[in-house]
Amino acid sequence: MEREYAEFDVVIVGAGPAGLSAACRLKQKAAEANQKIDVCVVEKGSEVGAHILSGTVFEPSALNELFPDWKKLGAPLKTPVMRDDFYVLRSSKTSTKVPNFFMPKTMQNKGNYIISLGNLCRWLGQQAENLGVEIYPGFAAQTALFDKNGIVRGIITGDFGIDCEGRSQKGMYTPGIELRGKYTLFAEGCRGHIGKHLIQRFNLDIGTDVQHYGIGLKEIWEIDQAKHKPGLVIHTTGWPLDIISNENTGGAFLYHLENNQVVVGLIVDLSYSNTFLSPFDEFQRLKHHPVLAQYLEGGKRISYGARALAKGGINSLPKMVFNGGAIIGCDLGTMNVAKIKGSHTAMKSGMLAADAIAERLCAASRGGDELTSYTDSFEASWLYKELFTGRNFGPAIHKFGPIIGAGFNWFDQNILSGKMPFTLHDTKPDYACLKLMQNSKKIYYPKPDGKLSFDKLSSVFISGTNHKKEQPCHLKLTDQSIPISTNLPLYDEPAQRYCPANVYEVTTKDGSDQHFQINAQNCVHCKTCDIKDPSQNITWITPEGAGGPTYQNM
Repeated sequence: MEREYAEFDVVIVGAGPAGLSAACRLKQKAAEANQKIDVCVVEKGSEVGAHILSGTVFEPSALNELFPDWKKLGAPLKTPVMRDDFYVLRSSKTSTKVPNFFMPKTMQNKGNYIISLGNLCRWLGQQAENLGVEIYPGFAAQTALFDKNGIVRGIITGDFGIDCEGRSQKGMYTPGIELRGKYTLFAEGCRGHIGKHLIQRFNLDIGTDVQHYGIGLKEIWEIDQAKHKPGLVIHTTGWPLDIISNENTGGAFLYHLENNQVVVGLIVDLSYSNTFLSPFDEFQRLKHHPVLAQYLEGGKRISYGARALAKGGINSLPKMVFNGGAIIGCDLGTMNVAKIKGSHTAMKSGMLAADAIAERLCAASRGGDELTSYTDSFEASWLYKELFTGRNFGPAIHKFGPIIGAGFNWFDQNILSGKMPFTLHDTKPDYACLKLMQNSKKIYYPKPDGKLSFDKLSSVFISGTNHKKEQPCHLKLTDQSIPISTNLPLYDEPAQRYCPANVYEVTTKDGSDQHFQINAQNCVHCKTCDIKDPSQNITWITPEGAGGPTYQNM
C-alpha cells in the first residue's frame, strides 16, 4: 500500500517539554510576524504526558519566558519549595544531615516548584493546541525521512497491523504516514532512537566526550496527612549505593507534593561496575531507611515508573543541527546535572530552535538548510552559560567519588561559580564500566515486604504499561546468540537486573538449554538496555503507537 503523506512547515517528534515549548514558540513568533507556520507534533504515548517521567523540582525560568502569565493561565505549579534537606545515608539505619552551607548552591531550590512534569506537559499541550498546533498522540515516529540528497524532510510513523513475525495482518494493516516538513525537530527524550541514528549518520558527536546516563526510578505515594509537609525537598546520597569505593554512585529524593502525596525515587549512575547490581532492588531497599520510611510507612503506593536520563552535560553535547532539522532537549542531552534538573533547559533549547526556524520561515525559506543561527543563539544564551558552569560536576563525581568529588564541586560552584580554569573529561562509556562476574561481589537483596518494597511485576502493573502482543518485538538483538554465549558466562547476563520491568529473563528449555527471553510487553521505555548492555547488542526502537506506560501525574 502506498503511504499517505501530510505536509507541514515544521514537524516535531515528541510532546515533552522541549517539543511542546518549540511548538508554542513557533506559533507565537508566527503571530508576532503576522505569518502562518503550520506545526505538527507527533507523540508515541497514548496521550500527551503518558510517557513523561521526572523528579520533578522545576525551575520556572524558561516557562517565565514562554508564558509570562502562566499563573493566570493555570499552569500546574502549585507547590513551591519551602525547605531543602540533604542527608548522607551511612548505613541502612544511620544518616547524617548536611547543613545547607556545605551543599553546592546549584542544588538549593529557593524559587522552584515541586510538580508533575507529565501534568505540565499536558498543560503545555493545551496551550499549543490553543495556538493552532496539531498534536497527534499514539503515533510513533519510526524513522527520519530523507530526500535523495540526504537532507531530513520529516519522519515516517510506524506501521500498524504487523504481527510478531513481521507479516501484515489481514484486514488490519495500515502503513505509516509520511509527515513532511521544511524543518524537523527531534525531541524524543533521553536516548531517542531516531536522534541516536542521526548522531551516527551525520557524525554529530565527533570531538565530544561520550554521553553518560543514569536510570531514575520513581514512585508516587499517598501518605498520612499528619506526615505530609508540602514543599519539603529531601535529597540523599550514600546507602544503598557505595560512596567509598565509587563502584556505584547516585542519589535519592523524596518530595512532598500537594494532596498528601510524595514522590520518592533513586537515580543510579549507569557507570556502575558491579554486574550483580539491580537498580530496581536498590530502590526497593532504600525505602526502608528511616529518613524515607518515616514518611512512607502506613502510606499507599499509587504509581511506579523508570526512565534513563542523559547526564554528560555540555562536554557530551553533539552538534545539534544538520540539513533539515535539529535535535533538542534531552534527546540532545541538555540536562544540568549540577542542578539535577533538565526540564527548564529542555524547554529553552526548544525555544531557541523555534526562534531560528521562525526566522528562516518568515524569510520565505524552503527549508532543508542547516540552522546555524540555532547554534549561535544557543551559545549566546543563559542555557549555554548554565551548562558550561556545571561542566565539571559529573566528571568530578566519576573521577574522584562522591566524597572528594562533592568537595570539588562545592568549591567550584560556591566559590568559583563554575569558573574552574580547566575542564574535567570522562571518556569511558557507561557500558564499558561493567566488571566481569568473577570480579564482582554478589548482592543478596531482601524479599519485598509488600508494604514499603515490592516486586517488579506488581510495579509494572501500576505503571499502566501495555503493548499489543501481536506486534514485532521493539527490542532488537544484533546477534541472537550473544546473551547466552557471551553475556551469561561473562556477566551473568546483567539485563536480568538492570532492566526495571522484568523484560529480560534467562530461562531453561526442556530442562537443559538456556534461553534468553524478552517480555517486551513489560517494557516501560526506560532505554536502559540500549545503554548498559556490555556487548551493545540491544537496540530499542519505538513499538506500535500508544504502546508503553500510561503515567498519571509522573
